Amino acid sequence: MDDIHISLAHGNGGRFMRELIDDIFVQHLGKAELDVQADAVPIDLNGGEAMITTDGFTVQPLEFPGGDIGSLAVHGTVNDLSVAGARPMYLTLNAFIEEGFEIAMLDRLVASLAAAARTAGVRVSAGDTKVLRRGEGGGLYLATTGVGVRLPGPQLSMQSIRDGDRLLVTGSVGDHGTAIMLAREEFGLRGDILSDSAPVAALTETLLQFDGLKFMRDPTRGGLASVAHELVRGTGLGVRLNAAIPVREQVQSVCEMLGYDPLYLACEGRVVAIIAAAQAEAAVAACRELPGGSDAEIIGEMSANESRVILATELGGERFLEELEDDPLPRIC
Repeated sequence: MDDIHISLAHGNGGRFMRELIDDIFVQHLGKAELDVQADAVPIDLNGGEAMITTDGFTVQPLEFPGGDIGSLAVHGTVNDLSVAGARPMYLTLNAFIEEGFEIAMLDRLVASLAAAARTAGVRVSAGDTKVLRRGEGGGLYLATTGVGVRLPGPQLSMQSIRDGDRLLVTGSVGDHGTAIMLAREEFGLRGDILSDSAPVAALTETLLQFDGLKFMRDPTRGGLASVAHELVRGTGLGVRLNAAIPVREQVQSVCEMLGYDPLYLACEGRVVAIIAAAQAEAAVAACRELPGGSDAEIIGEMSANESRVILATELGGERFLEELEDDPLPRIC
């Protein structure tokens, strides 16, 4: 049997599947943490209120500047817990591997996932593998579930958002989506833009220290603009965005050449937050002291006088940001 690619035998529950799990998943994730024999495992949440999230990852290409599907699966899951006001603690992992997939690449991706989990302070405690027939998958799909414990601090809710509350973002937007575009090499463009994929727990735990915090979200699919529309639907207020939204010059240039708007492109290491106006400056200053938060900015406010998302332009004009209908970049997360 070909010993450098995945075969259907790697998913049949027999020796080859056991060896694949032991040689790659257990090797990188740790036998003590990942019990591959049990159908269920106990987890210790130290008596706190549990929170849970789940996600799937189908990014193409599987490896891209600044990350890969392994690290992205960890960051995407733990960040969903972090912006909900929780401290991530445990993950489960489901791997859907296409027949013919290179085992060496699988080893690299699982090693990256394991390293990202260690950095994020979470343990992969349970998992499953399935092998798909050749042509039925995109090489590798990952599905994760994250469990965490709610942290002390304000109860986050759209219902608490009021007219005049400020929007802030913890860093430049559109980096991940643009990095994926360039990695695909479909447009004849090259650049050194890196995905912003990273855990945001340090940022969210800092923001939770402000009692005026109302809401947090990570602007993944659909980007900042889609979070703004979520706020309009959830609050009945309008969103007025200013011209201070941080966008890297290279990202802006690529988007202008290809006809994309960076405000609709996914981020994987940013937080959009709503906070009372009186605390907004202090919150931004606190974020700027942290890795990943140096470009934090106040980017707008909630408005009872509006019912849409309005963007102020650098030339002094205004334009409506419409809700995203088509996915501009398929399979970016």
